[in-house]
Amino acid sequence: MGEYDKTIGVLIVGIFFNTYLYGLVMYQYARYKRAKFNDKWPIKAMVVFLFLLDGVHSASIIYMAWDYVVTNYTNPEALLWSPWPFPFTPIAVSLAAVTTQTFLALRIRRLSGNSLLFGIIIALSVASFAFGVTCGIKAWMISYIPDLIKIRHLVIPWLVLQVIVDVIVTATLVTLNARSCNKSSKTINVISQLVFGAKQTGLFAAIFALCDLISFLAAPTMNLYGMFAMPIGRIYTNTLLATLLSREVSRSRRATSGQVNLETETEFAATPAYTMTNVRLDEGKLDVHDAPASDGSRAPSPEQFKRTSGVHV
Repeated sequence: MGEYDKTIGVLIVGIFFNTYLYGLVMYQYARYKRAKFNDKWPIKAMVVFLFLLDGVHSASIIYMAWDYVVTNYTNPEALLWSPWPFPFTPIAVSLAAVTTQTFLALRIRRLSGNSLLFGIIIALSVASFAFGVTCGIKAWMISYIPDLIKIRHLVIPWLVLQVIVDVIVTATLVTLNARSCNKSSKTINVISQLVFGAKQTGLFAAIFALCDLISFLAAPTMNLYGMFAMPIGRIYTNTLLATLLSREVSRSRRATSGQVNLETETEFAATPAYTMTNVRLDEGKLDVHDAPASDGSRAPSPEQFKRTSGVHV
């Protein structure tokens, strides 16, 4: 092993992997914008916020790599000190985590009607966020990497709570999926999409968080924990975007098969949800038999339906 393999070496690996994941974020963000979903403005704002947050964090750690391997190329002692992107990492990760977890918690409440579980998830997520931000601030104040072990009492609850929330969200959505087997295909469609996203979030983010915690406690003078910490935010964003974009795939399949299901379109949409009792494509014509929505309004006309659903006939 080289002299700097366990310090700058593992850190550079983490930066490379984070940059790759950010490339996936950019690709999925472009797809989301091109799909032109009629989402509510909080959903759109959340997507833009996470995209910008990932961009700022990814650019900052690339700058950190430049600072270590170029600016301080002849100054090995610089590896003992953390430039500002280093302590900014737990803050960025915590912001991405609380945003994604809140989004999934809101969907769980809508699908299950369980406000108590929603409150528990939000409380744990906010607590994890508070510990993560505090870790970043304390690390910013310490700066000297060997002394970062002093904040272990903050790092442990931050990462443990983050893992607990991911596990709860994943387990809840899997349970909802199992219980929905006898329900309408519309509900199953929505839950399946959320489970698809939450499984990835719960698995990969939890694994990286646990590796981050273990490496921090076992080798606080190494940068191994930084290698695991930096990509966590990108994992959250990629999973959330994949969950939103799954509607695009479902919409294409339904259009190809001649069947349209509005449940996944209206789950995040800004327009009222209508109960569609029968939607079919017959010899190139759109036939819609509608029932009133909960607010008493009627389903859209075929022309309006084609504009909002993205189905072309």
